[in-house]
Amino acid sequence: MSESTNKQKEKILVTSALPYANGSIHLGHLVGYIQTDTWVRLQRMLGTECYFICGDDAHGTPVMLRAEAEGVTAETLIDKMRHQHLEDFKGFNIKFDYYHSTHSDENRELVIEIYQRLKKADLIEKRSIEQLYDPKRKMFLPDRFIKGDCPKCHEPDQYGDGCEKCHTIYTPMDLINPFSTISGATPIIKKTEHLFFKLSTCEDTLKNWMQGNLGTFKQEKNKESKQPLQGESINKLDEWFESGLRDWDISRDAPYFGFPIPDEKDKFFYVWLDAPVGYMASFKKFCELTGKANFDDFWNADSPHKLYHFIGKDILYFHALFWPAVLSKANYRTPDKLFVHGFLTINGRKMSKSRGTFINARAYLDIKALNPEYLRYYYAAKLGNKSEDIDINLKDFVFRVNSNLVGKYANIASRTAGFIHKLFAGKLCRSLSNEASSLLQTFIDEAKTIENFYQQRQFNEAIRVIMNLADKANEYISDKKPWDISKKISLQADDNNQEDDKDRNKLHEICTVSINAFRLLTLFLKPVIPVIAEKVEKFLNIESLDWQQHSALLLNHKINKYKHLVSRIEDKHIDELIEVNRKAMNEITETSKKQTETSDATTISFEDFAKIDLRVAKIINAEHVEGADKLLKLTLDIGDVQKQVFAGIKSAYQPEQLIGRHTVMVANLAPRKMRFGVSEGMVLAAGPGGKDIWILQLDEGAKPGMKVQ
Repeated sequence: MSESTNKQKEKILVTSALPYANGSIHLGHLVGYIQTDTWVRLQRMLGTECYFICGDDAHGTPVMLRAEAEGVTAETLIDKMRHQHLEDFKGFNIKFDYYHSTHSDENRELVIEIYQRLKKADLIEKRSIEQLYDPKRKMFLPDRFIKGDCPKCHEPDQYGDGCEKCHTIYTPMDLINPFSTISGATPIIKKTEHLFFKLSTCEDTLKNWMQGNLGTFKQEKNKESKQPLQGESINKLDEWFESGLRDWDISRDAPYFGFPIPDEKDKFFYVWLDAPVGYMASFKKFCELTGKANFDDFWNADSPHKLYHFIGKDILYFHALFWPAVLSKANYRTPDKLFVHGFLTINGRKMSKSRGTFINARAYLDIKALNPEYLRYYYAAKLGNKSEDIDINLKDFVFRVNSNLVGKYANIASRTAGFIHKLFAGKLCRSLSNEASSLLQTFIDEAKTIENFYQQRQFNEAIRVIMNLADKANEYISDKKPWDISKKISLQADDNNQEDDKDRNKLHEICTVSINAFRLLTLFLKPVIPVIAEKVEKFLNIESLDWQQHSALLLNHKINKYKHLVSRIEDKHIDELIEVNRKAMNEITETSKKQTETSDATTISFEDFAKIDLRVAKIINAEHVEGADKLLKLTLDIGDVQKQVFAGIKSAYQPEQLIGRHTVMVANLAPRKMRFGVSEGMVLAAGPGGKDIWILQLDEGAKPGMKVQ
């Protein structure tokens, strides 16, 4: 049986990570969705039966709090966000077979069924636990709403489930100096009962899966390893195994937006239990609506088909531990592959709202000069098959689009198509010389290499080969100089001699070769720039660019008149993007403020303010703190006493800059025990943080100990 026949029988279910319904799509999110969409488009061009499924991750505390802030129900909010997300995806030509929501009947039924199967297998256990509780908001705090210092590396301002610096996984109870991100209050410890999935009993199951012994994926010649994970992901799992698997808390207490747990009072399924089940629920809904596939065929434990998840490295823990363990123990199939990509940085820096490097998808789409496929191309030129971060340098973005898409790729057609209509009635020549055929054969011979690079998600390598071919085509045109031949033909027009016919034939062949080279380049780029490719199909007067028919040249074929395909980006377009995005970020900031104000009090009474003892403080000493990246140790004179304060201002000040200054401190703040000692107050400062922070200074005459009122 031929390889192409085998390919046509392959069936693949592909998913992208579910975007959270609490916020808009930004350029960082798009890395994964563009990567997945490009890969799926290639599969379809190869004749593979491939389904691309996604949906909104709609549950959890953040959704509940944002809905409260906006004065709407959670259901209203998630419906609005789903439509916004779909519009953004559509804008970037990301084409799902079906896009659903985890807040659906299908998902609820599947989650309950899986939970009951796990319970029947004695893998669910109820335990009394101590959990951090916000006394102001009167609610137990989810992991992501607690911050503090990492218990391992002591990095401050880390979330309650894991450290972004040293990547240690822990529980909120392990945090040093925890605080609620909802109200700012110091959490108290409170007892409650939770349900746990016994992940600690699943180590052998997970190791077998990690080695490719579960599921149905078969290693094929010249393909990637049959293991479901990339090398760096396997290394990360080995670390987690070495530190010991912990049982997984799958329940949350009211108030919470999610599915109630059957036979439990005021308990809800944790969002990360029902979120990945959303892959199943979305596909089930697709099957019911279209009849194109059978749900059980893809999700039964003995499924012959393939299941691939494209995810970011930040959610590897959930997808590589909890998800395959839950699926296997609930008697469902496990993923064949987890394709893990890295984060996006902008101009070499982490995405940040305060620095203006947090760019929303909608802001990009609102700039008409910025074709969405420019970004698709740029990401493809950067994306490899490892979980490494990629950077979008805005100057490099402009350069690559202008140089590669405009100057190299589209230039091939624009330089030669006009001659075809002016001199040959829009028709390509009947045959080619050996020299011309040889050049096009070079393009044809690279098709398999490019296909393999796409298959293995080495998009950057595929783009490199494609652009090398574009260089060859442009070199051919520059060498043959069709414009000079056209002028010569015009001068010979009245002579009607044999030399004129020879030049016409030469020009006809040059243009035919160029158009065929352009056709092949467009075919190779079609997974990346599908809408531009559709316009090229109309220009070439063909139904579709077919990968399996890539070697069939267009000869004795009439093409349509060439229309402009792509335009250069100007610096002003990037400036416009930054400005549009700045306005959008301001709106988001206002919404965030409103959410915070809703979570806490919008005003305080005079009595509340009177409780704060603000004092003029003279900084009589300042010094570095050994082992601390952000802290300076300050000794403050407040008149009748000296106090020691650890302030997170090291990135903005050297100790010698501070000694002798007068500032304001909160003198009656409860002492806070830190790893480096006890901090006995807080100095007041303004700014977003990092280098952009300024401690308050006072006019001359203020004396240490004076009360600020």
